[in-house]
Amino acid sequence: MNIWQGEFPSSNTEEDGYGTTAPVTAFPKQNKFGLKNIVGNVWEWTQDWWTTEHSAEPKINPTGPPTGVDKVKKGGSFQCHKSYCYRYRCAARSQNTPDSSASNLGFRCASSKLPDYLKSKDEL
Repeated sequence: MNIWQGEFPSSNTEEDGYGTTAPVTAFPKQNKFGLKNIVGNVWEWTQDWWTTEHSAEPKINPTGPPTGVDKVKKGGSFQCHKSYCYRYRCAARSQNTPDSSASNLGFRCASSKLPDYLKSKDEL
């Protein structure tokens, strides 16, 4: 994952090779579900409105409230560091107003077909 390495906020050693965002192909190792790059790099916008009140009942694909002021963002970013923002994990969540923008805030594109530029030579 791509996160801040070194002394936050004065010195990023860039041990992972990146001072800010990293390309999609930068970290090729996948987890047990076959997913790659699911935390770090940029916080990811979600569709849900922010709330701090949650049901204790188990739900499949729960959604947030129907309206709100802030939207949920998840996953952490390249600016996360143990001393500042120790939340680079899939379940990490925070909020921003929908009109917010930042270099460490984005969204994830999903597809059932891998684009050719991301395929290995063996897959082409």
